[in-house]
Amino acid sequence: MRILHTMLRVGNLQRSVDFYTQVMGMHVLRTTDRPDQGYSLTFLSYGPESEQAALELTYNYGVDSYEMGGAYGHIAIEVEDAYKQCDAITAAGGKVTRPAGPVKGGSTIIAFVEDPDGYKIELIQRGTL
Repeated sequence: MRILHTMLRVGNLQRSVDFYTQVMGMHVLRTTDRPDQGYSLTFLSYGPESEQAALELTYNYGVDSYEMGGAYGHIAIEVEDAYKQCDAITAAGGKVTRPAGPVKGGSTIIAFVEDPDGYKIELIQRGTL
């Protein structure tokens, strides 16, 4: 077994696709529009779905925002260099909410970014776990 994808409901599909492709460096795998059912989907990943988990963005027609809820935490993405990644994200117009640095009480280098809908994304520097 393996994780296939994580789904996030978004308020503006193009804005979110732009963030995950232009700011986070993902690639669009496919987009499906289901007008009869009232929603559109876009799947993104860093590689082919046969090798990588994907992110499914779901836009429900007419819904421009969602409550985050208390159960959602974050998506974690491994990066080569969290410091450089934060600089690149900021330069691309992204929002870094916790700059890169060691986790409290440990040596793992992490940072947090927020997407346009307010979802948290943890960046974990490769080799520091």
